[in-house]
Amino acid sequence: MGKDVIIACDFASKADVMSFLDKFTEEKPYVKIGMELFYAAGPEIVREIKARGHKIFLDLKLCDIPNTVKKSMSVLSELDVDMTNLHAFGTKAMMEAAIEGLTRPDGTRPMLIAVTQLTSTSEERMKNDLLINESLDKVVMHYAKNAMESGLDGVVCSPLEAGKVHETCGEKFITVTPGVRFADGDVGDQVRITTPAKAKEIGSDYIVVGRPITQAEDPVAAYRRCVAEFVG
Repeated sequence: MGKDVIIACDFASKADVMSFLDKFTEEKPYVKIGMELFYAAGPEIVREIKARGHKIFLDLKLCDIPNTVKKSMSVLSELDVDMTNLHAFGTKAMMEAAIEGLTRPDGTRPMLIAVTQLTSTSEERMKNDLLINESLDKVVMHYAKNAMESGLDGVVCSPLEAGKVHETCGEKFITVTPGVRFADGDVGDQVRITTPAKAKEIGSDYIVVGRPITQAEDPVAAYRRCVAEFVG
């Protein structure tokens, strides 16, 4: 499986994201459309960015009762995204329903991955706020195994956990890892982070990079640096 850098296009409007993507005259980066942009611009923004030739990770992190998630995924499957996601803590029943809803009549579907624990979550926060007393590592691996057994393609996890996920679930089970920062950059609000080069070494399949690229003085140069460090 080839590695790739996904740019987190966390913009508040269609105008902002299109202005950003216009900077890329040679590459067509893989982009992540999250809740902020999707709620601001609606499903049409997905269609327009796809029409420009970009692969899309639609990051809406669904979590609800199985039937609601199934019906929602059925709608999302019509947007022709390449990857989408949900929260693993929604249980196996919800993940299995999601696969069923996401699969089109011809048997095709986007990749579906599950969020294990957000990269802003520390073990202390997990225990104090969520009353989960197992270790963070054990919870992430348990959620990853549940996702694999439910038929999903992979998980969103910290790059620090990518290698262990592969050990637990196999090399073909993909790891999509946010929490990536350049060695000389600001860590922002994430606590479980690493660099593109280290993420490659650990075993991430995809890295999701937002502010280090989108807020860079030269976003195209920052993207190329990220690709050089992670993909080689």
